[in-house]
Amino acid sequence: MRLLVTGGAGFIGANFVHSTVQERPAVAVTVLDVLTYAGSRESLRSVDDQIRLIEGDLVDESLVDTLVAECDAVVHFAAETHVDNALAGPAPFVRSNVVGTFSVLEAVRRHGVRLHHVSTDEVYGDLPLHGDERFTAQTPFNPSSPYSATKASADLLVRAWVRSYGVRATISNCSNNYGPYQHIEKFIPRQITNVLTGRRPKLYGTGANVRDWIHVEDHNSAVWHILEGGVCGSTYLIGADGERDNLSVLQLILALMGRDADDFDHVPDRVGHDLRYAIDASALRAELGWTPKHTDLTEGLTSTIAWYRDNEWWWGPLKEQVEAGYTERGQ
Repeated sequence: MRLLVTGGAGFIGANFVHSTVQERPAVAVTVLDVLTYAGSRESLRSVDDQIRLIEGDLVDESLVDTLVAECDAVVHFAAETHVDNALAGPAPFVRSNVVGTFSVLEAVRRHGVRLHHVSTDEVYGDLPLHGDERFTAQTPFNPSSPYSATKASADLLVRAWVRSYGVRATISNCSNNYGPYQHIEKFIPRQITNVLTGRRPKLYGTGANVRDWIHVEDHNSAVWHILEGGVCGSTYLIGADGERDNLSVLQLILALMGRDADDFDHVPDRVGHDLRYAIDASALRAELGWTPKHTDLTEGLTSTIAWYRDNEWWWGPLKEQVEAGYTERGQ
């Protein structure tokens, strides 16, 4: 297989590229990434002699068309993703997530190439804090932020191109990921690197908001199951039954790093902060036989903390700028 991975230098995409190179040596991987602050060559440094990395923008339709024409399948990770950034400036999210996805769809339509579009559970909005309700593929879209609205828009474009033009595409909506190479603006790596640099971790509001955590390796194994066995036109939800409120996650990180449970600062809550996400992944498990391997959050966080402790060369140069941005926003 000749595989094009958009956004393959970002967090989830880079982990996908690493696992593909290690586990599927017959797959020829081309990465297309614009290499913004959230994507870096360093994330692919250990496999750079086993892949082709093209620096380019999804909205460059000529470039995207050329690369798609050379491949058998596309896994479309590329997106602007950070909610705080979307609230501060939504224009790049519309450009990358909507216009960029349109560019990919038109290219795969012209060349008859298989597409898997990677999305988020945030397109569904949020759920009540208390109860057993979970997102399914039938849950109506109800996005809360410019980020989730642009991802919902991209999902709708994919659905329309499947129905109108017969594009061979699948969609996955995944819960919150954690693991190596995640940018330190995100919740878990921010807290880990705060501790590692002698700062106090930060918690939005009371920390009651619930997220359904999944290790990035489990997410990417699900993507391969869908790419190889998924029914075109279908949407699959990916989750690992990892519901935890943010306070509990932060306190677990503090315990694993030898800090007191109250050794953090409360900061003003995010505008429109979704209350709870929860994924029903039963369809994916039943139809494609996928099961997550990293279901122990303590074990997963322990290995993630170790990765950040051992790889300060990767995140260290970013830390001051990230924290300055949060300080400017009072967070």
